[in-house]
Amino acid sequence: MSDAPAAKPRRPWQRVLANLRERKVLAMLLLGFSSGLPIYLVGNTLGFWMRKEGIDLSTIGFLSWVGLAYTLKFLWAPVVDRTDAPGLGWLGRRRGWMLLSQIVVAAGLVGMAVVQPKGGHVLFLGIAWEHVAVFGVMAVIVAFASATQDIVIDAWRIESASNSEQLGLLTSSSALGYRTALLVTDALILLIAARVGWQVSYEIMAALMAVGVVAVITAREPARAVAAVHAQAAPLWSPRGLFDAVVGPFVAFIREHRSGAILILVAISVYRMADFIMGPMANPFYVDLGLSEDTVGAVRGSVGLVATFFGIAAAGLVSVRWGVLVTLVVGAVLGPASNLAFAWLAYVGPDATHFAAAMAIDNFASGFAGTALIAYMSSLTNIGYTATQYALLSSFYAMPGKALKGLSGWAVQSLAQGRTLLEGYALFFIGTALIGIPVVILCALLIVQQRRHLRSAG
Repeated sequence: MSDAPAAKPRRPWQRVLANLRERKVLAMLLLGFSSGLPIYLVGNTLGFWMRKEGIDLSTIGFLSWVGLAYTLKFLWAPVVDRTDAPGLGWLGRRRGWMLLSQIVVAAGLVGMAVVQPKGGHVLFLGIAWEHVAVFGVMAVIVAFASATQDIVIDAWRIESASNSEQLGLLTSSSALGYRTALLVTDALILLIAARVGWQVSYEIMAALMAVGVVAVITAREPARAVAAVHAQAAPLWSPRGLFDAVVGPFVAFIREHRSGAILILVAISVYRMADFIMGPMANPFYVDLGLSEDTVGAVRGSVGLVATFFGIAAAGLVSVRWGVLVTLVVGAVLGPASNLAFAWLAYVGPDATHFAAAMAIDNFASGFAGTALIAYMSSLTNIGYTATQYALLSSFYAMPGKALKGLSGWAVQSLAQGRTLLEGYALFFIGTALIGIPVVILCALLIVQQRRHLRSAG
C-alpha cells in the first residue's frame, strides 16, 4: 500500500484550465463568455447609461421589462430545437442558431450605440421616432437574440458531453466564461465608459461578440443533435406536443409533491423578488448619489467580486452543515435585508468607503441567496425533475419579480414626491427589504412540511 498522499481535488476553474487543449472545453469557455455578455448590457448596466443621459426613472424601470425575454425563452425553445437557422443550416442546427443569434446581438448592440438613450427624435424611413423608443426596440432585439443564444448553447453543452463527468467539466467551463463576461459588463465597462464614453463602450462590447463566433468555428456539431434531426418526426405545434412541452412538466411536478407543490412554487416565485424589483434602480441610484463610473466599476471589480465569492462559499458551508432548507431560510433573510444597506447609503451620501461597505453586504447576501435557491431547486430535481421541469421552474421563479420590476422607477418617483429624490430611493429600498418577511415565513413552512413528510414516511 502506497504512503503517498492523495492528490488534492482540483477546483472547477482549475479543471477547466487544465483541459483547455480539448476543443469542446475551449469552445464551451468561449460560448459561456458570449452567453453572459449581453445580459447586463440590456439590464442593470443599461440603467447607468440611461440615467447619465438624464432619462427619467419611470422609463428606465419600464425598459427593464426587456429582460422578460430570458424568462419566457421556453416559449420559442421548441422552434430552435426542431428547425434549422434561416440560411445557416449548413453549419448544423446548434451551430447555425448560435451564429445567427450572435450576429443579431452584435448588430443590436451597435444599433443601441448609434441611437443612444437621449431626448429628441431620430429619422427612420421618413418618420421621426423618439430616440428612447428606437433605443428600446434595439434593446428588445438584443434580449431576444441573447435568450435564443442561451437556449442553443445549453443544448450544445448537454449534447456534446459524452458522459456525466464531461458534462460537469463543460458546465464549469461555461460558468467560468459566463462569470468573466458579467465582470466585464458590470464593472469593466464602467471604467471604459469613464474614459471613452458609453457609445464607444457598447461598440466594444459588440465587437467582443466575436468571441462567440470563434467558438462556433471551433466547435463541432454534436452527434446527438445530428441524430435527433434525422429521427424527428413529430409535428412541432401538435396539441400533444404543446401539452408535453409546457403543461406536462408542471402536472408531473404537482403529482410528485401533491399538497406541498403550491407552497414550493409560491416560495420559489417570491424568493428573489426583492432583488429583481430593486435591480433596475441600483445604477440610477449611484448616478443620482453622485458616484462616478470609475468608483462604481473599481468597487464592483474588487470588493464586490470578493464578497460574492465569500457569499457563495458560505452558502455551501451552511448547506453541508445544516442542510439545504436551513440555507434557504438564511438566504431569505440576508437577500432582502441587504437592500437596507442601500437605504443607509442614501442617507450617508456618496462616500467611497460607505459605498464599498454597502456593496460588500449586498454582494455577499446575493451570492449566498442565489446559491441557496439553486441548491434547493437542484434538490428537487433529484426526486423526479426532468431538465424541462427545471428550466420551466427557473423561468417561473423569475417571472413575478421581473414582471414587477418595470414599475420600480415609477415607485421611486412616487415615493420622492414631497421629499428629496434620495429619500424616495431610501423608502423604496426599505420597502423591497420588507418583501423578505413573507419569504422567510414561506421558507419556514417548507421546513415544517419536510418534517411532516419525513414523519409520515417513517
